[in-house]
Amino acid sequence: MKKFYILVPIILTGVFIFVYMNFTKDYALQQEQEAQEKAAIAQAEADRKAENERIAKADADRRAAERAAEEARKDAEKRKKWEDAGREIAEATAKYNAEADKFAKEAADLEIQLAKAREQKEKTSREAFELAKRVELARIAKRNAELEIQRMTEMVARRAAESALTQVAVATPSKK
Repeated sequence: MKKFYILVPIILTGVFIFVYMNFTKDYALQQEQEAQEKAAIAQAEADRKAENERIAKADADRRAAERAAEEARKDAEKRKKWEDAGREIAEATAKYNAEADKFAKEAADLEIQLAKAREQKEKTSREAFELAKRVELARIAKRNAELEIQRMTEMVARRAAESALTQVAVATPSKK
């Protein structure tokens, strides 16, 4: 039995070595397959990632181009609005300047008419004053003439009253 103590462990060690070697081969193959699968998965992941990056870069480039085009469009719209507003302002300025010139000319014409009207009013006032003066002088002359007539009449009446020719002879009654 003593031999069994040595033989069993040696046989079991031999079986263990055989199973171990078999297991290590299978395990190495399994590890290699797993590594290949991992490498394939990593390669597929890297390919997918590269494809996603390419798509993302293309999308980013497209968005940048769209953004640039949108900004260019907005700038063009702003520039067009700016030019339209400038043109409208220039047209309005020209229109209002023309109206201002027209109104200035009308104001000058009205000033001339006003000056003529004032001159005419002054002339009319002067004529009215002169006519009133003449009327008043005529009234004064009329009063003076009336006074002169009255004075002459009184003088003639006084002289006539004093004159012997105008005295009536009073008849004295005769005595018979």
